[in-house]
Amino acid sequence: MKTIQEKALEIAQLMEDGKGENVVVLDVAKLNSWTDIFVIVTVNSSAHWKGLQKSALEYAKENDLQVHLTHRKMSDGDDWNLIDLGPIVIHLMTSDAREFYELEKLWHAGEKLR
Repeated sequence: MKTIQEKALEIAQLMEDGKGENVVVLDVAKLNSWTDIFVIVTVNSSAHWKGLQKSALEYAKENDLQVHLTHRKMSDGDDWNLIDLGPIVIHLMTSDAREFYELEKLWHAGEKLR
């Protein structure tokens, strides 16, 4: 059986195979109580994030990861999309959003797995 870390690294590879850029995997389990790992990916368009989202959801289904629905306060904006798989949270962000929010800097105490 695969560990959560192994699944996260496989998702990261899947994102990279789908042309996601600057893919980072952070272990944040010791820093919060609601998830274990962030997979952060830069995307270049709404079509791009939708394709990566489809791949991630297919992976989740095949690997017994439950998808938790997320609710957005604003309906527009394709700059940051989140896929919550419980122990793994995937952040699909434009380069502008990624530069603005600086998740890697915010969660700098997390262990970088990739």
